[in-house]
Amino acid sequence: MTHAERHIVETYSALFESLSAVSKLELLERLTKSIKKGRRLNEKDFFSSFGGFASDRPAEEINKDIRESRKFRTKDLKIVLFPK
Repeated sequence: MTHAERHIVETYSALFESLSAVSKLELLERLTKSIKKGRRLNEKDFFSSFGGFASDRPAEEINKDIRESRKFRTKDLKIVLFPK
């Protein structure tokens, strides 16, 4: 937990002290739902990433094309350590 997150948690917990038990339980329920929702979205994103690249070509051919398309250039870099 970062310092900022810790500060946020401490600030909110001070606010929650004045709430009734029913309100605190409602907050717990909503926090729990938001955590579960976030987890489901992450899993959905993960599984939907499969099959993101579809091609009939074999992987070796695609790799060869990528390697051959790379362009490198040589350039003399003049580094000045102490300007005149």
